[in-house]
Amino acid sequence: MYQITKLYQNYVYFLHHLQSFKRSLFAFLFCLPTSLLALLLVFLLVYNGFSVFYIHLPSFPARISPLPANTLPEKVAGESLQKFTSSVLYAVKEENPPAILKTHLHLLQKQNFSLLPVNSSVVSRSKKVNNRRIKFKILRLGAKSRRFSAKVKEFFENSSCKSTFFMTWISEFNSFGNREIFAMESLFKSHPNACLVMVSNSLDSRKGSLVFKPFLDKGFKVIAVKPDFDYIFKNTPAEEWFNKLKKGNIDPGFISLGQNLSNLLRLALLYKFGGIYLDTDVIVLKNLSKLRNTIGAQTMDSETKNWSRLNNAVLIFDKNHPLLFKFIQEFSLTFDGNKWGHNGPYLVSRVVSRVTGRPGFTFNVLPPSAFYPVDWSRIRSFFRGPRNKQHSKWLHNKLELIRRQSFTVHLWNKESNLFSVEDGSIVNHLMLDCCIFCNSSVSSL
Repeated sequence: MYQITKLYQNYVYFLHHLQSFKRSLFAFLFCLPTSLLALLLVFLLVYNGFSVFYIHLPSFPARISPLPANTLPEKVAGESLQKFTSSVLYAVKEENPPAILKTHLHLLQKQNFSLLPVNSSVVSRSKKVNNRRIKFKILRLGAKSRRFSAKVKEFFENSSCKSTFFMTWISEFNSFGNREIFAMESLFKSHPNACLVMVSNSLDSRKGSLVFKPFLDKGFKVIAVKPDFDYIFKNTPAEEWFNKLKKGNIDPGFISLGQNLSNLLRLALLYKFGGIYLDTDVIVLKNLSKLRNTIGAQTMDSETKNWSRLNNAVLIFDKNHPLLFKFIQEFSLTFDGNKWGHNGPYLVSRVVSRVTGRPGFTFNVLPPSAFYPVDWSRIRSFFRGPRNKQHSKWLHNKLELIRRQSFTVHLWNKESNLFSVEDGSIVNHLMLDCCIFCNSSVSSL
């Protein structure tokens, strides 16, 4: 009983002291200046508000996209364009998405999203190391190809070429497939007396000769030859850039060096020899020999009806044309291996926008219907067969329009390489129009 009484007395004593402390605290606060007291209250309110409204978001690595066809390096709408120097950086502007017809709605795909965390720094380092390996491999193989000049000149002299074509393949042999072979078929179907030079390390080989043998057996003139970069770039602005690359003074960046070298190689080949350059995913529908000094628009401005972006998948130019020199110069001065398209489609768009109207620069810019009648974002519709009567009518009208207006069709392999050709599709009909080895071509593409 005594212990309970003593515990109760201690409890009362503690309450008495607590009340005394509270009275002292309030007396101290009331003694403070009003402004200081208000400041304390503001801090309390801010803290309370922050704790209520603060939301913690998890950090995710940035998702980097090459944006191959929905971005512009600058506004390049024909004659209203401003002139820029080649040393400035160009802002990227998003275009308005194209209108989607009702007949296209069934073509839309559901996107897949991954929530798996990605260490972007590790991916970047991996890409950089891989690109350096590719660089050394390309340069090493290029050093062994000193017979490029002699082989090409001999080929042209002995072939009586009515027209000269160039393609480049800076990839492994095994990735050269049926689509690339069919692109060659379509070329020779429209140009049976043409000469084709395939500039490639991997195809200038015993295996590569098996690819070209069926064409040679039919009398078509085609050769694969390893590039001699020093010879091809000599006496052009690319010469200094390439020397810096070999010395390690140029950062190849994260974009495939083979892709960027192909962008430069096509310009230098046409500047050195003249002729027609084609990507290996371009189907040729009509003879191109009547076109001179021509580049094609990929997109048009819907308001001004002027081109908004050019593309470099099809180039037709005379030897030593000044526009080609400007393209090569722009590549060498503004090279950036970390921006998709910067050294390719965006490059030709930048240069043409600056030189249009200048004396000495005579060239033609054809509308998208000439070389690029379908945008990369809609290429799937060209591989689909008819779904219903309305869709069948749309396919028929589109096919007839292409047959009338287009010289080529770009298949946009990066977007369509996994699509199969369905019976009755536009691509299926174009293959029947353009094939040489028709039984094998139509069944295998």
